[in-house]
Amino acid sequence: MSRSRPPRAESPSSADDVEAQFYEALQQADLTRLMAVWADDDEIVCVHPGGERLVGSGAIRASFEAIFANGGVPAQPEQVHRLQGLGVSVHHLVERVRIKPAPGGSGTPQEAFVLATNVYVNTAQGWRLAAHHASPGVASAPAPTERPSTLH
Repeated sequence: MSRSRPPRAESPSSADDVEAQFYEALQQADLTRLMAVWADDDEIVCVHPGGERLVGSGAIRASFEAIFANGGVPAQPEQVHRLQGLGVSVHHLVERVRIKPAPGGSGTPQEAFVLATNVYVNTAQGWRLAAHHASPGVASAPAPTERPSTLH
């Protein structure tokens, strides 16, 4: 099956590079750049907060197209915890989302917090996003947790 893929400017040298590109594209509502960070695989997956599982680039593209119709998503990654292995990197993080008051409305900007997991794979084209799973928002930023010195 032939798929139309967005152009890739350069091969990201790390999962952190891909993550930075993903959040920049998300903030700027840049669908082409956002889709360029995804792996070229039929099994890529995305779950938006409270949404259903979207499998494949067509479904993921359509969902972000709808989201970007309202502008970018001002999500800033924080408290990133990384689990890295040979050719894979799993990042669990908090997304801080700044919500502006509606035009003409009064009030101060609000913040929402989303727990997210991003899975990156090292492909022949460099590091790419294979899965993004964001949970429904939490009331406040989760406090950073200490990493235990032993597993059990």
